[in-house]
Amino acid sequence: MTSCAAVVVGSVAVVLTGPFGEVTRSPTEAAFRMLVVDPAARGRGVGETLVRACLDQARAAGRARMVLSTSTEVRSAHRLYERPGVTRLPERDWSPSPGIELLVYARELQLNRPRRWR
Repeated sequence: MTSCAAVVVGSVAVVLTGPFGEVTRSPTEAAFRMLVVDPAARGRGVGETLVRACLDQARAAGRARMVLSTSTEVRSAHRLYERPGVTRLPERDWSPSPGIELLVYARELQLNRPRRWR
């Protein structure tokens, strides 16, 4: 007998349409938020897999850019976002309420275009 238990080790919300706070500013932008990885699963590539899945979903939906905002304090998250090429977009940093500062990151997405055959 074989048994397999599914265990959720991470989660993220992808916003493909509509506004997302002060982060998305155009219908060509997607965003993700609330990325979380179980502490017991950290260091195993779960977070990076989730980030890449968000980028893939945005690209598949025809979005040209992925944006996200994050707390100034979670430096490990900043490094996670930078690994797949997400970079700071400081001109879009914002504050949802006094005393809370959020950093904005973005990545331009290459849309899957049909190959041109010669």
